[in-house]
Amino acid sequence: MSSTPELKLGLVGLDTSHVIVFSDEFNNPEAKHHIEGARVVAAYPGGSPDLPSSIDRVPGYTKDLREKYGVQIMDSIEAVVAASDAILHTSLDGRTHLEQFKRIAAAGPGKPVFVDKPFALSTAVAKEIFAIAAKHGCPIFTSSSLRFTGALTRVVTPETRATVKGAQFHGPAAFEKTNPGFYWYGIHPVEMLYTTMGTGCRSVRCVGLDHHDIITGIWADGRIGTVQTNRTGNYEYTGLVHFEKNTALINVQAETKGFFTCLAESILEFFRTGTPPVAAAETIELIRFIEAANESRANDGREVMM
Repeated sequence: MSSTPELKLGLVGLDTSHVIVFSDEFNNPEAKHHIEGARVVAAYPGGSPDLPSSIDRVPGYTKDLREKYGVQIMDSIEAVVAASDAILHTSLDGRTHLEQFKRIAAAGPGKPVFVDKPFALSTAVAKEIFAIAAKHGCPIFTSSSLRFTGALTRVVTPETRATVKGAQFHGPAAFEKTNPGFYWYGIHPVEMLYTTMGTGCRSVRCVGLDHHDIITGIWADGRIGTVQTNRTGNYEYTGLVHFEKNTALINVQAETKGFFTCLAESILEFFRTGTPPVAAAETIELIRFIEAANESRANDGREVMM
């Protein structure tokens, strides 16, 4: 048994299935991939009244957290922060993140925070969140769970990332008008692209039709990275990573260990060390990439500079 004290985790926003996944893996010893060392102890429901896929989920998830996982439901963000060592900021709606994070950071200076996707709906807001975190000394990171799938991390390692010559990724990208364009769901394959290519994208083009989109990024060093998305019911995540002499296939569906488990393990390590596994500069550029793709799609695929 580990001698490291168990961390108390708080949830802010109970309008996503992610809160059940996290609570099951941390709180349920019988879970398929139980993660020791932390426990979800407190939660604030939140929810966006004008977004049915948010507000309609809150009652059921709140009930499950209270009755199945022993989580105490609080009436304010500040109460959750006070009861916790670290925060899982899980609100589904990216519009809410800035104002909620202001309250989290002010109530718990120095406490680490993981912010679920979509982190922000503009580059300006992304920068503002990181500035608030720095002001209050709060370690922070955000990521899609797809960044941590073993299908990708076995191929793209700290050693091999510098040798990547290009990449292509595919995934679903349902649209939601309140979190426009690729922020809502397209962020997943974009995260996979940035995990692989790193920063340095110079320009973006996006050709979008009713059911498919192709986003092409040109990196300053001449590499090309693409993301193809669909709204046809294909929910598979796949990719090709190109090296100088070979190409590796990424097939997320073939993994036996789920990408949410991989994400949760990375979050716990971050909470323990305070060292974000994804740099702020990469997240800010990733948000700008999505912003540019949305701009290009809305303007007949014209090139948008980063």
